[in-house]
Amino acid sequence: MKFPGKRKSKHYFPVNARDPLLQQTQPENEVSTSYVVGIDQTLVDIEAKVDDAFVERYGLSLGHSLVIEDDVAEALYQELSDNNLITHQFAGGTIGNTLHNYSVLADDRSVLLGVMCSNVKIGSYAYRYLCNTSSRTDLNYLQAVDGAIGRCFTLISESGERTFAISPGQMNQLRPESIPEEVIAGAAALVLTSYLVRCKPGEPMPEATMQAIAFAKKHDVPVVLTLGTKYVIADNPVWWRDFLREHVSILAMNEDEALELTGLSDPLMASEMALDWVDLVLCTAGPNGLYMAGYTEEANKRETQHPLLPGHIAEFNRFEFSRAMRRESCENALKVYSHIAPYMGGPEKIMNTNGAGDGALSALLHDIAANGYHRNNVPNSSKHVRSYLTYSSLAQVCKYANRVSYQVLNQHSPRLTRGLPEREDSLEESYWER
Repeated sequence: MKFPGKRKSKHYFPVNARDPLLQQTQPENEVSTSYVVGIDQTLVDIEAKVDDAFVERYGLSLGHSLVIEDDVAEALYQELSDNNLITHQFAGGTIGNTLHNYSVLADDRSVLLGVMCSNVKIGSYAYRYLCNTSSRTDLNYLQAVDGAIGRCFTLISESGERTFAISPGQMNQLRPESIPEEVIAGAAALVLTSYLVRCKPGEPMPEATMQAIAFAKKHDVPVVLTLGTKYVIADNPVWWRDFLREHVSILAMNEDEALELTGLSDPLMASEMALDWVDLVLCTAGPNGLYMAGYTEEANKRETQHPLLPGHIAEFNRFEFSRAMRRESCENALKVYSHIAPYMGGPEKIMNTNGAGDGALSALLHDIAANGYHRNNVPNSSKHVRSYLTYSSLAQVCKYANRVSYQVLNQHSPRLTRGLPEREDSLEESYWER
């Protein structure tokens, strides 16, 4: 994709021939001040091939997911290591994956808040977490803990059955005083997941999360929430609706989570309902692609040059070339929608479904940060005559998110190892600049 910011080759903004203000901007003097910050339960995904006796020995249920105590997890990990049964160890966590992918795509800084083992042994799971996280992801604000970070064991039996054993360790011990206000104040977005506010009683993570949200609201930083799993939402959808309305600007979810949240099976209609609570929605829908819904200023709406799409909202993508805004920033708010089918029909063989939604969200965050970057460096540009959330239109963000999801589906790890091939801006982008 072609965005402003640090890149390996020189690029120019698409409006440089039309806006004389850009002539005054010297590339070597550009200020890279746009980044995203997120809070996560730091954990490692550990995959191993075992026999059924191994599963029974540790009191697990074949084909199911169970939470295990730290001492059981340590013994299990040690046996796997001693017998060379581990096939993969990946850094995990919804927000950790998202920030890593953001930094790979943007080739720029993101900041991760969470916990990390105070003593990291070479070759250990904590070491793997650090090694598998982009060097552009700032880990300097992690809170040290005595003990293990989270571990999710995927035990694959001889029949191919997958059994999951989850050890939370110390991953929910992030304290409110470990949330740096100055870091959140300077961010383009604060990224959270539903898991953070649904922990065991007495764990400090929910309080730390609410402290971060308070700082974000104080400094007018958009709060982004990814729903994580339908089971968390299904417990109390009304509570989550109230939480979104009060604290969240941007919502990311899949079609299953959308159903639990809204009661609507149609991702478009679920996204439309979610606009009652938030300003912008990204909803992935598996083989049906992904949807976006948001607000724009009526006077600045841009009509699509793509075919109009049918749906429960007739010709819903008519104004998908519009850029997203917060509802409160609009004088006359107009709801706008976009949809895109899976990139190239989806991969021939899906290697991994874990992380595709996180990949799509990282693309959206890159676009939001690009908008902040451009605004900081060229504040008088015509791109910023209004307070937009995104640098690109909904249609263009859909294309980008779709492409990143494809890349994640096409590999074993939920984390990108490199960015995407760059391409020229589309007809739609040049249309927006007219």
